[in-house]
Amino acid sequence: MATVYAIANQKGGVGKTTTAVNVAACIAEAGHDTLLVDIDPQANATVGLGAAKDVEPNVYDVLAGSATIAEATLATGIERLKLVPSHPDLAGANSELPREAGSEVRLREALVAARGHFEYILIDCPPSLGPLTVNGLAAAERVIVPVQTEYFALEGLAGLLDTLALVQRELNPRLTIAGMALTMHDGRTRLARDVEREVREHFPALVFDTVIPRNVRVGEASSFGRPVAHHDPHCPGAHAYLELAKEVVVRA
Repeated sequence: MATVYAIANQKGGVGKTTTAVNVAACIAEAGHDTLLVDIDPQANATVGLGAAKDVEPNVYDVLAGSATIAEATLATGIERLKLVPSHPDLAGANSELPREAGSEVRLREALVAARGHFEYILIDCPPSLGPLTVNGLAAAERVIVPVQTEYFALEGLAGLLDTLALVQRELNPRLTIAGMALTMHDGRTRLARDVEREVREHFPALVFDTVIPRNVRVGEASSFGRPVAHHDPHCPGAHAYLELAKEVVVRA
């Protein structure tokens, strides 16, 4: 039975999708059957694994009830890693879902059949706290929160934690935080070091040991539609995501 992770932070530009793609790829390459579900209308995780934005069926069809997870699942170029792609039409789900009773658990219900076929399922949530992210959190058991080591790192975390508490209370009492992943870290700057220290002081038991460095190869890999470990396996970003994936597996 799969362990289901949501990768979530309502603040954009913190490395959320990059973390989802690279952690999923590293877990799969370690020999674990893994599914990445892209529920962000920007479809960056979809493109980041070499798939097109207009593939059908996709996660929008799953949430609409016109396709199953199995029907929407694609193979990727990575052995043991499968993808449920997103689509720009998914943006409309933010207004469509709240109109329907029980819409908050659509994704959870859709994943029931898939959980027996994978060891890990990762859900890449949008950079918001809207209905799509709520679906991701309601479907997950654990949450990975990417936190950029820059000035506004802690801004919005309180809102996310409030949302997690609400989802725990109303929809998913099993939901817990797996950890906070410090991303886009430039250890040469005092600001980055100060932010890392502050986050670790505020959340001493939650922050992963591994820190993801700011690394141009990570951004390049996304533009080529592949994880950084396939683009440049020897770069610092590839090594860091491999170590983070190991921590995620250990904490499962």
